[in-house]
Amino acid sequence: MIQVIQTAIELGITFLDTSDLYGPHTNTIIISQALKGDTRQKVQLATKFGIKSLSGEKGMVVSGDPAYVKDSCDANLKQLVVDCIDLYYVHRIDTSIPIELTMGALKELVEEGKIKYIGLSEASPETIRRAHKVHPITAVQLEWSLWTRDAEEEVIPTCRELGIGIVPFSPLGKRLFSSGPKVVENFASNDFRKHLPKFQGENLEHHKIVYERVNDMARKKGCTPSQLALTWLLHQGDDVFPIPGTTKIDNHKQNIGSVCVKLTKEDMCELESIAANVKGDRYSPAVMQDTWKYANTPPLSSWKVA
Repeated sequence: MIQVIQTAIELGITFLDTSDLYGPHTNTIIISQALKGDTRQKVQLATKFGIKSLSGEKGMVVSGDPAYVKDSCDANLKQLVVDCIDLYYVHRIDTSIPIELTMGALKELVEEGKIKYIGLSEASPETIRRAHKVHPITAVQLEWSLWTRDAEEEVIPTCRELGIGIVPFSPLGKRLFSSGPKVVENFASNDFRKHLPKFQGENLEHHKIVYERVNDMARKKGCTPSQLALTWLLHQGDDVFPIPGTTKIDNHKQNIGSVCVKLTKEDMCELESIAANVKGDRYSPAVMQDTWKYANTPPLSSWKVA
């Protein structure tokens, strides 16, 4: 993985995304090894906090408590072996406390020089606006791809109104567009994707057709389905910065090749028609509660009274 990261940087990638949750902590430690020496100066480093992994099988909890914000930042700095984090995200919104309190702690971290910019992930339009009033939000991370487009309803327009960068995660549709429907055959027993509605039953059968249509178009364009999916996102605007993940150098080189694919207005319309046929929710009903649609927090005024 160190070689994958270093190769990415050599090929011109300047934006790395991680989180203290990944591993947990393993990914940040790997990145610290990959960024030794002057390599750190070549990238913008983004990491996240806010989801605490509990011991055993107790699951996870979301926390935006100001004290936890600062403790997490110090721990992230130590694990990454850096003096400053370029972009620090709230990984998920703590709906039990006002976003203003979380943002207040983050603003202090900016003033202390520990972070440069603040981001939110899976945040509702209301939360984005309230957070932005405390301190400018630089980026909002959200799921956006040819087969996940709910953020286009409200979140993306809100970001553009406020001049906030858009960072789509899972731009390849949980690997549907890189591996095709056969990806489900390789899911491990603990792979959360096994429980996603889009990968189940009639939805999966339907998405085999969606994939084949994307694949047919990719052949005509002289690229791969994954490159076509990434190119579609890149054509959405100069404020869009997708973060495809990979564990293989060859796949990463293929992802980079998407910047060379050109789409006409007719191509974009055809992809729009394909994407319109996607079926199924992003997650199961229980997990959907952690998405942007439910990520509002109590008003600060009521918190002060309490």
